[in-house]
Amino acid sequence: MSEVQQETAAAGGALGRLDRLYSHLEDFLNDVAGFVIFAMMLFVFSEAFLRSAFSRSIFGFLDVTELTMAVFAFLGAAYCQRSGGHIRMDLMVGKLKGRWLWIAEAVATLVALLVIALLIKGSFDHFLRAYRIGDTTIDAELSTWPSKLLAPIGLSVLWLRLALNFAGYLRLVGSPDAEPVAVPPRPGAGHPTPVE
Repeated sequence: MSEVQQETAAAGGALGRLDRLYSHLEDFLNDVAGFVIFAMMLFVFSEAFLRSAFSRSIFGFLDVTELTMAVFAFLGAAYCQRSGGHIRMDLMVGKLKGRWLWIAEAVATLVALLVIALLIKGSFDHFLRAYRIGDTTIDAELSTWPSKLLAPIGLSVLWLRLALNFAGYLRLVGSPDAEPVAVPPRPGAGHPTPVE
């Protein structure tokens, strides 16, 4: 680890260590989502090849495609939040500096925590309903509950990332000039993502 990385790690203290530790889970889930996307590309290629070369189709192609979308829709959400990849509307917040910037970010993150908590509850209820009634896809009759379970799992991982972000913003409200830790990089700000 370089001297700058050691200083950044020391500056974050326990929050920085927790942020770096949690980032391993986010990286793993994002890798799983990336692998599934790659596998789906091969699956779609196989379907297209069979249709054009042999006028045949893979049974349940649409059902499998529909069910796997939950993997890359939800498992990479926390990674995207950590890396600052989510779409932001910075018309007003982008003009703020110092403590006011961090207060605005903390308030926005608190609202996101509340919204995501409601989504976790709703998506978990939807999963339970599908599990209890034995919900399946129409064509291949594949169980839908594993796919529906990915929504509350992915959203819970995102909620924990937002909680880390909130703690990071509160730390910065108290010390506006401190090195940002456990918060996503701001466009043009140039502060690093968690140190490996």
